[in-house]
Amino acid sequence: MATDALPPPGGTDTSPAQPTTESFVEVQESAEFGELRRTYRSFAFPLTVAFIAWYLLYVLLSNYAGGFMGTKLFGNINVALVFGLAQFATTFLIAWLYSRHAAAKLDPKAAAIKSRMEADA
Repeated sequence: MATDALPPPGGTDTSPAQPTTESFVEVQESAEFGELRRTYRSFAFPLTVAFIAWYLLYVLLSNYAGGFMGTKLFGNINVALVFGLAQFATTFLIAWLYSRHAAAKLDPKAAAIKSRMEADA
């Protein structure tokens, strides 16, 4: 007998009720969920395109503009090294910006949808 199928002591089930498939479809088709998706996409898609363009610029310059990328800026530091390190900085910046965006705009909307679904279940 599986122990995870046993009810908790006292005989009452304390796990939250699970929404039905129909309620998930209903929420997915709602205007509120559409707004949540738009809010996510309006942030994620432009930043994704910008980062990919920035990365491809770095790769193309590395392959076809060796003279420029090899230009010494100071000491043994050249343009290629600065651009390479900037890739890491950009990645962390985007992650930080997304974290702030999600906490401010996405998480409250998602929490409202979730609590409403759990209350209806």
